[in-house]
Formats: sequence, C-alpha cells, structure tokens
Amino acid sequence: SSEGLRYAEYVRVPTSAGKGQAELDRGLARTMIAVGLGVATVAFAGRYAFHLWKPLEQAITETAKRISTSLLSSYYKGGFEQKMSRREASLILGVSPSAGKAKIRTAHRRIMILNHPDKG
Repeated sequence: SSEGLRYAEYVRVPTSAGKGQAELDRGLARTMIAVGLGVATVAFAGRYAFHLWKPLEQAITETAKRISTSLLSSYYKGGFEQKMSRREASLILGVSPSAGKAKIRTAHRRIMILNHPDKG
C-alpha cells in the first residue's frame, strides 16, 4: 500500500501544469499535421512532375534530333588532307581563299580565342 501512495504522488500533476501539457500536446499535433501535409504536397507535386516529364523528355529529344549540328556551327566539318591547302585553311577560318593577311589574322585570332582552354 505504501508503494501505491508513492506512485500516486509522482503521477499526480497540478491542474495548471496539466493545461500547459495539453497545450503543448496540441501544438505538437498541429506541427505534425503541418509536416505531414507538407510531405504529402511535395510527394504529389513530384509525382505530377515525373508524369509530366516523360512526354516532355520525348519532345526535347525529337527537337534536338531535328536541329542539325551543322546548322548550329559555322566551322568547317570536312576531313583534313595530309598537307593543308589554301582552300582548306580558308574554309576552317571562314574567309575567302583570296582574303588578305589582315582578314586572315583577325579570323585566326577569333577562332583561337573561341577555342582557348582558359576561355571558361
């Protein structure tokens, strides 16, 4: 019987502390509900984005295939000869074969700047 009294003394909580605990429990419950709703919202948004991505991925792939890389690049894509001819050099630089030294230098400088390893 003495053990029962000791247990009852520890279990007994004043009424003012009980209200504080109830408010704390309600606040914790609200927080957990808010976190749960947030996780559910993120999950549904991710699921929607995943389903939306499949057709979008196919459209992007088809568009990329349609765009020819030769249209995007103005550089010479031909095979190289054993010894570079004046014609091939002018095609690579993007100038006419009869261009002057100044025009060839500016074209060479432009290509060297574009292809320099320290560019980016």
